[in-house]
Formats: sequence, structure tokens, C-alpha cells
Amino acid sequence: MLWNCKPQARAFRYVGHKDVVTSVQFSPLGNLLASASRDRTIRLWIPDKRGKSSEFKAHTAPVRSIDFSADGQFLATASEDKSIKVWNMYRQRFLYSLYRHTHWVRCAKFSPDGRLIVSCSEDKTIKIWDTTNKQCVNNFSDSVGFANFVGFNPTGTCIASAGSDHTVKIWDIRVNKLLQHYQVHSGGVNCVSFHPSGNYLITASSDGTLKILDLLEGRLIYTLQGHTGPVFTVSFSKGGDLFSSGGADAQVLLWRTNFDGLNCKDIIKRNLKRLHFDSSPHLVDIYPRTPHPHEGKIETVEINPKLEVIDLQTSSPPVMDILSFDSTTTTDTTVRTLADKGEEINSYFLNPSLLSSECSPTTSKKKTEDTSDFPSESQRSIPLAVTDALEHIMEQLSVLTQTVSILEQRLTLTEDKLKDCLENQHRLFNAIQQKS
Repeated sequence: MLWNCKPQARAFRYVGHKDVVTSVQFSPLGNLLASASRDRTIRLWIPDKRGKSSEFKAHTAPVRSIDFSADGQFLATASEDKSIKVWNMYRQRFLYSLYRHTHWVRCAKFSPDGRLIVSCSEDKTIKIWDTTNKQCVNNFSDSVGFANFVGFNPTGTCIASAGSDHTVKIWDIRVNKLLQHYQVHSGGVNCVSFHPSGNYLITASSDGTLKILDLLEGRLIYTLQGHTGPVFTVSFSKGGDLFSSGGADAQVLLWRTNFDGLNCKDIIKRNLKRLHFDSSPHLVDIYPRTPHPHEGKIETVEINPKLEVIDLQTSSPPVMDILSFDSTTTTDTTVRTLADKGEEINSYFLNPSLLSSECSPTTSKKKTEDTSDFPSESQRSIPLAVTDALEHIMEQLSVLTQTVSILEQRLTLTEDKLKDCLENQHRLFNAIQQKS
């Protein structure tokens, strides 16, 4: 599902996978949407009305996790076939596999500079991989439970793991040391997300809560209650002013933070400059010292939006189903070379920042060919003019729905005031009768 955050805006439902979708992620530029599924495939979608997608097949078991590198050139996927696979987004092909886990791999994430991959598995280990020599360079093991999710902090010097044993752990990967250990949940922790500043970590748990940890002070500062069941996923926005959460209650909640807003481009530049693995680590180096908005607050704040926040969505938004027109990429596909060597580059899925000038003629030709893959207006079951008219009608209906909702609220207020007036009149009448 692709949602527009404007009230009553239309949502898009992309149909193509044949089983449960387990993971989704936008590319760094936002021009692609990747999804993983239990049908053992990965799909790349163009997030528009046409639903163009490309299907990757290489895993032999359900795919659990998907992640773009920071430059958008590579994609890492983790699967229940005990492997991590890396794909080239420019050439749309499989590159290599990483095998060392002895059980299902739950998650795999790139480091901010793309040189490392961290993965976690049900074999109770967390592994660090070097993408250059494709070797496992570090290993963290746990004797109690396994990690459901793992990810790098914005500077790339630490990793955080979400444990099935209800714990959250922060590791320094330069000295192989456990820095912080939190036991704040009463259920398994399913997901974590770093604030872009690196000073805060938000966690999602099967106990139905979200918790925000202050990593500088090493304590819990917020408990968020909004979901009515296990919370499976949570993620900060690039600037850190928003985060979203999703749970078993079929709800996606969007939250606004009270942290300082940050420019995501400045954060990326700063973090890339801070990658110095040879120097001795220090807590200030791992989490840069910045003005802290929570000084003096020792207690934990508990927030329940069901009681304090009005739901702005008066009704469910209209949803448009989009069937994919897909092309398939498998490991059996012949290895393709660059355009001057006869490569066919799918321009729909090229990252514009990666496209060189020598490939531009091929791109334009291929774009024309790919456009012809779509049904022409005369071949469509629904003519384009009718589709546009229906979209316009849907927009007008959304406006009408909002208007009716406002009128209902005003009518309710009027009824309440009238009721108060009648009650006051009744009291006055009783008072007069008693005096007489």
C-alpha cells in the first residue's frame, strides 16, 4: 500500500505478489519501491498509477527483509534459505550470496557508507559482512534469544538489535563491545529505528507499545500506546520530525516528534565524515554531543493517543488497486554488460543519479520500448478519459465527505447547546414553581 499523508487522499494498492509481503522500502531518491514476500520473490515498483514492476527470483525460501544501499546502487535481501543476497540495481541483476548463518536470516541492512552489511538470524548470531571481499568479518552471539531486527546507527559505528528475549542491545562494532542493554519491554522486540541525530532509538514490541530510548543518558524517556496488538515495525523519517508504526491491528500510525528538525542531506554528509575506524572509540564520538531537550526529566512519559489525540481521518481513504506489468530477473539470466556491449538497460528502474551520459541514448530507446509494453489507450479495458473522469469524481467525493463530516460536527455542537438551553429552562421552571 502506498499512502498519501494528506487527509482523505487516495491510496494505491499494488497487486503482484502471490503471498504475504514481509518488507518494503523506498530507494534513497524515492523513485523506486522494493518489496519482499513469502512467495520467494523481490519486486521493484515504480510508485505511480501504472504499477510497472520488475521481479527478482533467486531465493529458494520466503524473503524476510530488503534494504537499499545509501547510494541506491545495491539491494540486500535476507531469506529463510539461510542466505543474504546482493543485487545490482543499475544492471538489474543478481551479484552474490553470503552464506554463514545456520538458520533463517531475519534481517540484513547496509551500513551508511555501503561497505558493510549486518545480518541477524534465528541461529542466535549477528554477523558483520565486508561487501568488498564478501567475507564475514565479525560475529556477535547470544545464548538466550535471537534478534528479530538489526540496523546501523547513522554514523555506522554501532548496531542495534531487537531481541526475541524482550531486550534491545547496542554494540560498538569497532571494539566488539556491548555498549548498552535495555530491558524495557514485556514482549519480544520486533523492530528498532535510530533518530537521524543518533541520540534516540525507537523500539516496537509484541507487548503492543513503542518506546523511545535516550542513548546519551541511557534511559527510557517515552512509552507510546496506540496499537491494540503487537507492533511489528517502526521507522523515523529522514529528517526525524516524524515516525510511523504498523501493527497486527491493521493500523498504520503516523507520529510527530518533539525533537529538533534536521536536514537529512547535512546528516548524511556529517555521518560520512565521521567514519574513522582506526581511532579509539568514545561515547561522544559514537553519539555526538548536541543540545538535549530532556535534561532534568527522570520519569518516563507515557502517551496514549487514543485518549489525547483526535483521529483526523474521518473515514477510510479511497483505495485504487493497481495490477503490475512485470518483467522477471533470475540468477539464470545471462549476465549483461554495459550498453556498448549489447546491454539492455531497463530505464524504468534506473536511478537517475547513476545514469551516465554514454548510456543516455540507450535509455531513451529502451524507454520507448518499455512504454510500448503497456496497453495502448485503444486496448485498455477502461479508456484513459473515463479513468481521468473517475479520478476527478473520487476527488470530488472526498471533498464532499469532508464537508458532510464538518456539517455533522456543527450539528452535534448545535444539538448539545440546545440540550443545555432546555435543561436550564427546566431548572428555572422548577425553581419558580418551588418559590410560588
